[in-house]
Amino acid sequence: MVDLHQEFQNSRFFHEARIDRRSADALVGLAAGITADGMINQQEAEFLESWIATNLVHLDDPVVNLLYRRLADMLADGVLDAEESVELLSMLRSFTGLSVGKPLPSDNVFTAPNDLPLCKPAPELEWNGRLFVFTGVMAYGPRKECEALVLERQGQIGSGVSKKIHYLVVGSIGNDQWLHSTYGTKIKKAVELREAGAQLAIVSEEHWQNAIFG
Repeated sequence: MVDLHQEFQNSRFFHEARIDRRSADALVGLAAGITADGMINQQEAEFLESWIATNLVHLDDPVVNLLYRRLADMLADGVLDAEESVELLSMLRSFTGLSVGKPLPSDNVFTAPNDLPLCKPAPELEWNGRLFVFTGVMAYGPRKECEALVLERQGQIGSGVSKKIHYLVVGSIGNDQWLHSTYGTKIKKAVELREAGAQLAIVSEEHWQNAIFG
């Protein structure tokens, strides 16, 4: 799998025995608190960036590095604009396992990590005219860059999960290797549609990358 930004080098989150659980728990708790009111302001984003820099950067992990780098990029111009705030909110909720419908930790029952409901065997990906939707955080890079690769191959990008979608691609970061994850709303809906007979495939980012890069 292509690791464009070298986020998986020396990863500790990919080796559970070496995970610093206290640091991971602290990040989850902090992210849950910041996202509890459904919005993230400038002060909260700056505090989170500073906290990660002080407490977690030394772990050299893909989840921490990705979040820190995206935060730094968002705040590089000194302003967290509305679009960046929405993106950051979605990213943090993905990490914590919280959803828009249940944004508070008290609304969510802890669920041990499960294998993602990927199609097995994974289907051969077709591109021309096929509708793709991405969910989670992509190891390859920002979602727009991933969507561009699909468009270059004559594929299309769906606006959301529906019966019309052919593929739901699940990002590698913040999912099964993230100890506190739960199924996101897109994955849940895709599973329901698939079980109801829709021709919708749920595939991993790794499978998607292999189809693109070989």
